Amino acid sequence: MSAHRVPRTECRRRRRSDELDARSRRRGFVRRQVLPRPIDEVFEFFSDGRNLAAITPPWLGFRIVSAPAELERGALIRYRLRLKGVPVRWLTEITDWQPPRSFTDVQLAGPYRIWEHTHRLAPLGGETEMYDHVLYLVPGGPIAPLVDRVVVRPLLDEIFDYRARRVRELLGADEFLRRPAS
Repeated sequence: MSAHRVPRTECRRRRRSDELDARSRRRGFVRRQVLPRPIDEVFEFFSDGRNLAAITPPWLGFRIVSAPAELERGALIRYRLRLKGVPVRWLTEITDWQPPRSFTDVQLAGPYRIWEHTHRLAPLGGETEMYDHVLYLVPGGPIAPLVDRVVVRPLLDEIFDYRARRVRELLGADEFLRRPAS
């Protein structure tokens, strides 16, 4: 064996170790919003990819490059946006699709090492309780926690605050609550 080659089992151990380390450094947050619409209407709104542009802050310059007419498990959505003036390409896949209760989109390519966004809906009388649960991992190695605390998390809070206001406007929601991830 060459002095420069690492045994295959050692590579697997390192990859597993890197994956475990990445999982332990993931960040998350939960948003909850009550919408005065039945669950089927709310799910229909969020399952239409065109509505994503309507609830994204205009200062992000968000644009859908490609998306299927109807979302379903396996659907791929390509976006472009600008973060602090820097162009970003983003590709997500719908990995779970459970109408009208939930769906999950996972980043395949984009600004995060990990991005998994689960949208959960529950009937609440004639209204719908909507949960957004996001798990993410910021790139940056040892300074990633600092980058997250100083740049990324405040930006995500601003984006999701805007989103909640727009959803309230578009669907007539009257209650918005934010909770930290537990």
